[in-house]
Amino acid sequence: MIRCTKIATSLQVKETTVRKWFKRFSEQGVPGLEDAPRSGAPPTYTAENRAVVLEVAATAPSNLDQPFHGWSLKRLQVYLKEEKGLTMKQSRIRQLLHTEGLRWRKEEGWFGERLDPQFAEKRGPSNG
Repeated sequence: MIRCTKIATSLQVKETTVRKWFKRFSEQGVPGLEDAPRSGAPPTYTAENRAVVLEVAATAPSNLDQPFHGWSLKRLQVYLKEEKGLTMKQSRIRQLLHTEGLRWRKEEGWFGERLDPQFAEKRGPSNG
């Protein structure tokens, strides 16, 4: 039988870690090798909070009576706080959207929609 010390050295972990996993396997079998619930603070935002963020982000600002064409993280944060009573950091909003497979594009708004497709025409010539 291989000793815990040899396994710990081979895996570059502490011997107590190897013993913990052997004990869990011995007591629970294969299900004991699954991650156990961890201690710590519970999630700050509920599933309903996350659903609100996603719903707002997927809605055109003009449909929500906003005076702009596309969302920025700051605009989304302000709208969520003022209209939905949901205070959330921009970094958390970005993380939540990223988790859902959405990503921010600097030159475009969400879902590839241009902020102002007629900007160049309205701006006029850029030289002279």
